Amino acid sequence: MQMLSLAEELKSNSYPGRGIVIGKSEDGLQAVTAYFIMGRSENSRNRIFVEDGEGIRTQAFDPSKVTDPSLIIYAPVRVLGNKTIVTNGDQTDTIYEGMCKQMTFEQSLRSRKFEPDGPNFTPRISGIMHIENGTYNYGMSILKSSNGNPESCNRYTFAYEKPVAGEGRFLHTYMRDQNPLPSFEGEPKWVGISGDIDSFTNMIWENLNVDNKVSLFVRFIDIATGTYETRIVNKNR
Repeated sequence: MQMLSLAEELKSNSYPGRGIVIGKSEDGLQAVTAYFIMGRSENSRNRIFVEDGEGIRTQAFDPSKVTDPSLIIYAPVRVLGNKTIVTNGDQTDTIYEGMCKQMTFEQSLRSRKFEPDGPNFTPRISGIMHIENGTYNYGMSILKSSNGNPESCNRYTFAYEKPVAGEGRFLHTYMRDQNPLPSFEGEPKWVGISGDIDSFTNMIWENLNVDNKVSLFVRFIDIATGTYETRIVNKNR
């Protein structure tokens, strides 16, 4: 597998949909994650990220324009002890609740499948970061329809132990902008991670399509202490 430029991956795709990046900073001291949302419809674009405890949630920018909140209002990020959960839907809560009952990341997602938004059947993408006693590992998951068949769900889980400094994985919902939207294919993309939290945030935001980008969340977590810094960028202000 060839390491890809995250900037080029974003720049070359006008509509990757929603995306999760997880990895480790160049100096090896920080666990890194980013989550972005994009939108083509007025309903999807009418959103912002707001902080919610140690996590974040989506919120309507103009409540009067909301037509269907079911798939656009959710908590993308929640923290459970030394675990940070990042997803593109309300399966964040499913994972959180499952892990509270001593279920694994994968087991928690068994009750869920792709979103019921045919003909796209948007994949549910999820990530889990585990930091404990100066160690760090992470996992990613995608639940997707079987080539657009709403009766069949394909489940893929990827685990990354002892992540390498300056490297990460990028998972997004759609391969490209077309109708219907084709689901992501293959394993999460191997990408480089560089810079501090501000330069990393700026790189992602500047390379997302200017018309379709909506909101971005970035967090750097100190692996030794568990303390973190967060950045949120919203197109709607």
